[in-house]
Amino acid sequence: MRDLGAGFTYLLQGQRWVARHGKQYGFGLLPGLITLVLYAAALTALALWGEDAVAWATPFADDWSSPWQGLFRGFLTAVLFALGLLLSVVTFTAVTLLVGQPFYENLSEKVDRDVSPDGTAPESGLPLWRELWISARDSLRIVVRAALWGILLFALGFVPVVGQTLIPVIGFFVTGFFLTEELAAVALQRRGIDLRARLTLLRSRRALVWGFGTPLAVAFVVPFVAVFLMPGAVAGATLLARELIGEEIDEGEAVAAGEPEDEDITS
Repeated sequence: MRDLGAGFTYLLQGQRWVARHGKQYGFGLLPGLITLVLYAAALTALALWGEDAVAWATPFADDWSSPWQGLFRGFLTAVLFALGLLLSVVTFTAVTLLVGQPFYENLSEKVDRDVSPDGTAPESGLPLWRELWISARDSLRIVVRAALWGILLFALGFVPVVGQTLIPVIGFFVTGFFLTEELAAVALQRRGIDLRARLTLLRSRRALVWGFGTPLAVAFVVPFVAVFLMPGAVAGATLLARELIGEEIDEGEAVAAGEPEDEDITS
């Protein structure tokens, strides 16, 4: 229970940090807005043509009598859209981080400097193209893992009662775990920690990860909320990453960051 609360605290502290650093927050919104437009178009297409896709995939139900055909296909359409929404929540973070890599990298470094007792931040030393390649490769691996979980949860959604009650809750916990991995990767990748090691770290503190990621997964269901929370989520995940690897955090700086600064995030 302590780790659950600590994870949620890091999420709140990240939002508070960006609220006190307006320029970093403003730049951090741009990648999310771009990604939002793309995902809104995809989900709209799914809502408009999802029923046709389900009808095409279930020709065996063409001769079913009313109302069973409509109920069956309507349920599958709803589940298909829910699956698309679940995957969009996970992949939204990956795509937004990829689009905004330079901005979020700088933001994460700034948080590290603010909360580090010696005022320093780890640097990867890699060229930008190499960082983008590693980020894209690891994000694809995470998306594949999330998709496999999504397919499993989709299938379990057909189980009476459990599929409509317990499975959605599990889905948010699973999504929260993968969201946290994507966000914490910004800070952990700078420290030379690869994907396998990151997953091991996260699994060692699942309650901490769920406390951070699960509320965020619930909030990210609303696309506009995801855009506005994204910069603070990166900041909070940087704090969480320091906790995971045992780096000291100056709590005073984490809770009450300094006054807004005019430093350009791209500098």
